[in-house]
Amino acid sequence: MSWDEAAATFDEEPDHGLRDPAVRAAWGAVLLPRLPSERCRIADLGCGTGSVSALFAEAGHEVHGVDQSPRMLEIARGKADAAFLLGDAADPPLERNEYDVVFARHVLWTLPAEAVGRWVELLRPGGKLVLVEGRWDTGAGLTAEECRGLVLRHRRQAVVQELTDPVLWGGPIDDERYLLVSDV
Repeated sequence: MSWDEAAATFDEEPDHGLRDPAVRAAWGAVLLPRLPSERCRIADLGCGTGSVSALFAEAGHEVHGVDQSPRMLEIARGKADAAFLLGDAADPPLERNEYDVVFARHVLWTLPAEAVGRWVELLRPGGKLVLVEGRWDTGAGLTAEECRGLVLRHRRQAVVQELTDPVLWGGPIDDERYLLVSDV
């Protein structure tokens, strides 16, 4: 199934659509404190239907979402006051050194390792790379150590926090899910 075909039902997953107030609040509590306190410029790569882009925009940040699916972007444009661009998350159509935060959720595992280097190039000096990834019970994904290794090829630091709270996912999980933040 293509991402365009998945768009119609994508938000039905609690952690995709963030429709449930408890799930949305849980993601806000995890992500928003990792952002600069002042209004900042965020690249949301592989933004899908824009649920996290909307969360960031509602917090007052300038968001540029990128996704390869025109249908996903159509839905995203209805959710958030953000700029949404059609493009490849591995090589996003964004200017270098223009972003305070580069964010991606459940995207890196689908891309070539070189994508991380391109993402880092988007960051202004002192910018943050914020990733939500996992190694799912299906065998797909990246372990936290694999993801950390990819980031450390381009950055000096990468801090991993497990995301085990069932509220984030709309129910209990039995696989590895985590947040990785790199400030330098």
